[in-house]
Amino acid sequence: YGLPTLITHCSNNFGPFQFPEKFVPLIINHGLTGKPIPIYGDGLHVRDWLYVGDHCRALRAVLSHGGVGETYNIGARNEMTNLDLVNSLCAVLDELKPRAGSRRYGDQIRFVADRPGHDRRYGLNPGKAQAELHWRPIVPFATNLHQTVRWYVDHGIARGKLS
Repeated sequence: YGLPTLITHCSNNFGPFQFPEKFVPLIINHGLTGKPIPIYGDGLHVRDWLYVGDHCRALRAVLSHGGVGETYNIGARNEMTNLDLVNSLCAVLDELKPRAGSRRYGDQIRFVADRPGHDRRYGLNPGKAQAELHWRPIVPFATNLHQTVRWYVDHGIARGKLS
C-alpha cells in the first residue's frame, strides 16, 4: 500500500518496569519471597538477552537511519541458557540482599515439567542492524543485570507494589 514501513525483530528483553510474570522479574520475585524458582525442563533452553535501554536505542537508530521497507534484527549476541541466567540472577541477589547464615537464593531452584512445544533456542543475527545502523549494546550484560535486580529490590517487587 505504499506505507513507509520499518520492521524489527528483537531478542528477549529485560530491565525495570517489566511485567512481573516475565522471566527475569518472576525469578527475582520468587527469590525474594522464598518461593521455589521454577526452571522448565533441564534449564538448557537458550535465549539472547537484550537490555531494554539498548533495545530503545536500537529502535531510535532504525527510525533515524533505517531503510524504508527493511527488516532489522535487534539482539545483544548474549545467548545463555535459562539455568545460567537464573544462577546469575541468584548470585546478584546473594550480593544485594544476602540471607542469614549460608542460605543462597540458588537453593530455591526447582526443575519443573517443560511446556509442550517449548523452543530449545531463540536466536537471531543482529549483524545487519549493527553494520548498517552502527548500533550495538553499550553497557555490559552483567552491569545491566545487576542494575535490573537492584531496581526490583529497591522498588518492592517482592512487597507486591509492582504486581
